Amino acid sequence: MKKFFLALLAGALILTAAACTKPAENTDGEGADVEVVEPTTVGTKLAKTFKDNLATAESNEALANTLIVDLPFMAGVMPVEEGFLSGFDNYEVKGFSEGYMFGPMMGSIAFVGYVFELPADADVEAFKTGLSENANLRWNICVEAEEMVIDNVDNKVFFVMCPTSFEEPEMPEDEMIDEEIVDDEMLVDEDTEVVGGEVDEEAEVLPPVAEEGEENLDNEISADAFEVE
Repeated sequence: MKKFFLALLAGALILTAAACTKPAENTDGEGADVEVVEPTTVGTKLAKTFKDNLATAESNEALANTLIVDLPFMAGVMPVEEGFLSGFDNYEVKGFSEGYMFGPMMGSIAFVGYVFELPADADVEAFKTGLSENANLRWNICVEAEEMVIDNVDNKVFFVMCPTSFEEPEMPEDEMIDEEIVDDEMLVDEDTEVVGGEVDEEAEVLPPVAEEGEENLDNEISADAFEVE
């Protein structure tokens, strides 16, 4: 009987230990939990569009055209060859077999992007390093890009320099002008002279000139004063 109870107790302990044991979390390989970070800037959103359309785009040119669909300005796509490219000053971009530049049709916007396809045996990381180390965010003298984003899928490389957002920044409350107050302050009497945007209370105001047929009592000079006896 004693042996029976000992065996029963041992079985219960084994079941308890099995129930309380937490399986090891898979931290790598398939099934691992990967934090997905949603893109928040212009460049990161375009990089996501690049990856999302890579498999379905009929060509690199078509892929580049998908990247300009939602841009808030008139944009275009053009093929490029190895050599000096916009955004890289005196650095010659080499090592790609096909490339397309996408960007605005006007040069006053700090935006330039590329889709490159490298040969199958190319060193993609070295190519990307060359882009990042030699790109100039202020290649456009008038304006400056706020971010540079470089990404790739296999031997296709995405590159862009652009603003982080195309939305107008909000004006601080202390700088906001109440149009109604301004209008009220600018309302003055017709007989008050305004000098340099300010009301000059001491300015001499001439009385209105009488129209034809009306008497102007303030300016009227009696003809009797000029009568000669």
